[in-house]
Parts: sequence; structure tokens; C-alpha cells
Amino acid sequence: MKEFAASVVPESPAQSIAEPHEESAVESGPAPEAEAPAGPPLAHGRVPHGPGAGRPVVPSRASGKDEVFAEGDHVVYPTHGVGRIERIAVEEIAGHKLELIHVTFEENRMTLRVPVAKARSAGLRKLASRKLFDEALAVLKGRARVKRTMWSRRAQEYEAKINSGDPLAIAEVVRDLHRNAGQPDQSFSERQIYEAAMDRLAAELAVLDATDKATAATKLAEYLKTIS
Repeated sequence: MKEFAASVVPESPAQSIAEPHEESAVESGPAPEAEAPAGPPLAHGRVPHGPGAGRPVVPSRASGKDEVFAEGDHVVYPTHGVGRIERIAVEEIAGHKLELIHVTFEENRMTLRVPVAKARSAGLRKLASRKLFDEALAVLKGRARVKRTMWSRRAQEYEAKINSGDPLAIAEVVRDLHRNAGQPDQSFSERQIYEAAMDRLAAELAVLDATDKATAATKLAEYLKTIS
């Protein structure tokens, strides 16, 4: 099975390179320039590309200032969710020496390299505080705010919220798409986006609770059942 290392350090910091490698060894040969991949299928909590998927990342409300990262920290990258810093090292890229943060995403077998100087603008942040996550849970209790627009437009907005990495914005997606007993079932595409948002929240809650994602997902599901 191959791993994929997505890098955000090509000639232009705004671009990214996806480099396939096996057993952590990067294959030789040039890599095509592309946006950072959206990741594996929705079953793993990813959101597919769509119109607007390449828009600039909006800074998360979870990170209001520059943060200091260290090896072993759990972090959140907007389009990939929760990962862990494997190492921070100076490397030479296209003739320039850059201090890079290597973030691994075990579930997706992917490594992301983010320049320390660009970490905040790229949206990389530490885990939300317990206080902020409690605010996200409070959002779930609110009344759904569904705009009377075409589903394709709303789907894009929901995907943008999920890919923002902001737990409050992601909670809004869950709130708007959640269905209680007796309510109309979700459509297939609504269910996909709902599960992607739930997966993101569960991944972050799992680290905060020092448990696994399945347990955190069950906790969120049970919490939603208490909301009338």
C-alpha cells in the first residue's frame, strides 16, 4: 500500500505538491504541481473537491494568534483534520532552506509538510481548547439555519465550512443536517456531508477525551439524541 506525502512547499508557497512514496521513501522524478489533495473518500471523513474547493483557507476561530508547535503535538489541518507532528526540521526545497513541520495523518497514511513561517496562513492549528469545543457542542443545540437556496450552493458552503477546520463552523454543518426521529430522512449527498462533519468533530473530541474516534463518535451521536 502506498502512502502519499502532500507538500505545501513548492516554488510558490501558495501552491502544493503531492509526492507518492512507499515506506516513507520519496520516489525520484518531478511531482506535478497541484492543490493539496482532499484526501480519501467520505467514509474516512473527507470532503470531495467541488467548485470553490481551492479557495483560500479562512483562519479558524480556534487559532487567534501564532502558535508554537513541537514534535508529538496533535494538530488540525483544515482540509485533512486531526494529525500529529512527527518532526520539525530544516530541509532544502528548490534551493531554499526551509523549516518544515511534518504532520502525519495515520488514518489516511499521509504526511503533510508545512513551512513553519506559513503554518498560520495555511490554517494549521493546535487542538481546540475544551472551552472552545464546548462552544461547538452548544452550537449543536441551536436551531437549524437552512437557507432557501439550491442544494448545490448549500453543499458548497457546507464543504467550505468543513474544510475550514473550524470546530464551530463544522458544528453548524452537523446542526443544519441532523435529523431527529420523525423528521424526513437525509438525501444521499446530505448524509455524506453530515458524516464528514461528524467525523471531523469526533476526531478532535477523541484526542481531547484521550479515547478513540469510534467512542467519540458514539458520544456525539448520543449527545445529538438529547436535543429535541
